[in-house]
Amino acid sequence: MENEIISILNESIKIKEDIKELTPLIVKVSKEIIKAYRNKKKVVLFGNGGSAADAQHIAAEFVGKFYKDRESLPALAFHTNTSVVTATANDYGYDFIFERQVSSFVEAGDIAIGISTSGNSPNVIKGLIKAKEKGAITVGFTGQKENQTEKVVDYCLKMPSTDTPRIQEGHITVGHIICYLVEKELFS
Repeated sequence: MENEIISILNESIKIKEDIKELTPLIVKVSKEIIKAYRNKKKVVLFGNGGSAADAQHIAAEFVGKFYKDRESLPALAFHTNTSVVTATANDYGYDFIFERQVSSFVEAGDIAIGISTSGNSPNVIKGLIKAKEKGAITVGFTGQKENQTEKVVDYCLKMPSTDTPRIQEGHITVGHIICYLVEKELFS
């Protein structure tokens, strides 16, 4: 067991070291979010399962605070309204749960972040496509394998791993970095 723990920790450390290669892209995404907030726009996030939890976590960092007591920043995680999710899934199909919400809430200049470890979740992809149609800046958080999300977004942050838990750890690490950079720039 101890060797397995050490192995898992070493894998987690390695992905975080490899994420350094994404630094220029993380800066670009952070600048897009900063620009959107300066223009009185919002960030919407969506994903399934653990990715939904990450979307909700990142939205909370913007709305609440990351490090600083400051003005709230508008951010929504689209899976949190279970009535909307279940009604949409029932009436239209699960693949449309994010697309319908994007249709209602996203405006040109907003930021739409779709999180999918595989990058191939149909509902996330449909939401991102609809967001782009509405003039939002689209961002995907995925794993390293070639995927459908990277083909439809403006920016794709592909974690350098094929292992779901390590990808998710990378997603929240990058999400925290972005939250830090946005907060620092807007409220320094």
